[in-house]
Amino acid sequence: MLTREEDIDAHALRRQGWTISAIARHLGRDRKTIRAYLAGDRVAGERKPAEDDRFDPFVDYVRERLREDPHLWAVTLFDEVTGLGYDRSYPTFTRQIRTRGLRPHCEPCSATKGRPAAVIEHPAGEETQWDWVELPDPPASWGWGKNAHLLVGALAHSGRWRGTLAAAEDQAQLIDALDKTTRKLGGLTKKWRFDRMTTVCRPESGKVTATFAAVAKHYGVQVAICPPRRGNRKGVVEKSNHTAAQRWWRTLPDDVTIEEAQASLDRFCQLRGDARLRPGGVDGRASVLTLAEREPLAPVPTAPFPATITEQRSVSAQALVAWRGNFYSVPPELARAQVVVSQRLGEQHVDIATTGGIVIARHQLAPDGAGVMVRDHGHVIALEQLVLAGHDTSRPHRRKERIPPGPAALAAADVLRAGQQAPNARLSDDHADVVIDLSKYDRAATGRNTLT
Repeated sequence: MLTREEDIDAHALRRQGWTISAIARHLGRDRKTIRAYLAGDRVAGERKPAEDDRFDPFVDYVRERLREDPHLWAVTLFDEVTGLGYDRSYPTFTRQIRTRGLRPHCEPCSATKGRPAAVIEHPAGEETQWDWVELPDPPASWGWGKNAHLLVGALAHSGRWRGTLAAAEDQAQLIDALDKTTRKLGGLTKKWRFDRMTTVCRPESGKVTATFAAVAKHYGVQVAICPPRRGNRKGVVEKSNHTAAQRWWRTLPDDVTIEEAQASLDRFCQLRGDARLRPGGVDGRASVLTLAEREPLAPVPTAPFPATITEQRSVSAQALVAWRGNFYSVPPELARAQVVVSQRLGEQHVDIATTGGIVIARHQLAPDGAGVMVRDHGHVIALEQLVLAGHDTSRPHRRKERIPPGPAALAAADVLRAGQQAPNARLSDDHADVVIDLSKYDRAATGRNTLT
């Protein structure tokens, strides 16, 4: 085998008129080797196998089997070709599959890998991309279970993104998060792009649902649905999801409230997200903030879409229900019970109902995260009366204390004793007339003359 340097020298000397024999003597190689490289029969740096490739007869079979089933295990295919006469080892077999590239790319299973990715143009003010991201292990004080939910919205042109935390991913929570995030982004683009989430469209067809169509009309936007299994079609928001999970959520402390976490995310987006440099501007690069301010965004409607958010909450011992950073009172009879809190977006009151649907309280809505306690005057009076009625000023009992039976207990004991003596008296009266005559036993004993 000639190295690439020797191959270059051989071709150069041949151009200068050297004979093959002279080149072979100069390089210390066989004449047949030099002739093969000069004729192009062999490639520099690649050793000619000592024998015929034993895998060649099986190439067509292996290629067809992997085309039919791209996920077929190599060991299963090895069993098949072994039965057809392949006599080499399993490592040699897998190496042949890799070097020849016989296993095809499976598009349905890995749609974003193994294929070219086009650069998608995003005109300014054209599109906002939306996506939910599940954030694991939220603080236990939130009461959200295993996952918190963050709706992320990103302007496709500038890359500016904002997010809103939510307890769930139902449609009412989605509408609320859409409205809040849109206002943080500064306005509306012409189009909203979603993946095939069930709260927006029917996943099997991609058709927008009737309920979300009303939302789109309220905000005056078009709805674009991504093709199935095409996550890179909304790559701007996908990258924002990754940033939110790894740079913000990963280091969030445990002792923060939901409102504090939301404020922390907003600060992160302003200080870190908007400071990124993107292609654009006079000198070819501009910050996300600069590009976002140049986008022609439409104003957001004054009032949000009137969806109703409903969540189940537990009443505290003080007959208070926590809701979005504030506390609202209920009748004291419901302390430690389960209630349903409802808030209609755009309205300034919150309703609290029993699990059966009976509204038991309506309060003026306080600003989210204000930490205020909104209490009805009737609830306050009822709670005070209930607490005072159950209050006792007596001293607590000592662990070692002599407390003999009182008069009431002694009187009850006398009644019990009298009830027990009456049956005994009747029993003695019944046996008073019974007479036992022992003479009969004496006569019986006298008449016995044997021991058996």
